[in-house]
Amino acid sequence: MKKYSFVKMNGAGNDFIVFNKDEVTGLQFSPSFIKKLCDRRFGIGADGVITVTKSEALDFEMEYFNADGTTGTLCGNGARCAIQFAEKFSISKGKSVKFLSNGVNFSGEVLEDGFIRFNLDSPDSLKENFIINVSGTEFNANFINTGSPHVVFFLDDPTLKESNFGARFISIDDFPVYSFGKEVRYLNVFAPAGTNVNFLEIRDSIINIRTYERGVEDETLACGTGSVASAIITFLQKQIPPPLTLVTRGGDKLIVDFSAEGTLIKNVSLTGPAKINFTGEFTL
Repeated sequence: MKKYSFVKMNGAGNDFIVFNKDEVTGLQFSPSFIKKLCDRRFGIGADGVITVTKSEALDFEMEYFNADGTTGTLCGNGARCAIQFAEKFSISKGKSVKFLSNGVNFSGEVLEDGFIRFNLDSPDSLKENFIINVSGTEFNANFINTGSPHVVFFLDDPTLKESNFGARFISIDDFPVYSFGKEVRYLNVFAPAGTNVNFLEIRDSIINIRTYERGVEDETLACGTGSVASAIITFLQKQIPPPLTLVTRGGDKLIVDFSAEGTLIKNVSLTGPAKINFTGEFTL
């Protein structure tokens, strides 16, 4: 039997099991193993698994796995946790870092008070104000890809507020994020990969956000790429200028900044807390 060490981290409540891959040689991150690790009853429990490997050309390479074992998309809060992990355990060369994720170069910085800034690529696939059909009812939706695909709904939109889904909710806290989000996630219009689903309620230019995440297949306490998607859509739809502040389901705040030339969005960053919950080990 062999012991393997891990670090449990969270970015605004979005939680991950993080490994220094150079120290767990021989450990195979198969989908079934990822599912066991992330199981909240019989495993460690997390929204996903992250491996960090030291890099010669950059500071490190990050690999991210969803709780269901799938991979291949960007995780914004996971990237911020990886930046914090690399700095804390002396994998990176300093507080400003460059790293590889899914074959793409990214950068970020360790700020004061446990805050981490992650710099994203410009989004693509923007589609505003289109109609989707959920349970026989038409709803107004917005879509953008910020490294992962996201649909964004505003809870003050009449098509949502006056529907059977929205008729009974008083605030975003009451909205049926799981049931509505699960159905939207699998709609044919977003096939074959599906989409993440975000719900927004704006109060005094502060965006309250809840997100149903594919790969976790449930609501999470925060979603980094979802927060970025939601901030950009809010800017375009509501004319609230960046930086925009989002309050997550877990209560933490994420700050999204960018520059815009019409619908061309660039210089995108996501800033917020990234914390170590605990360290541990398991035996195989």
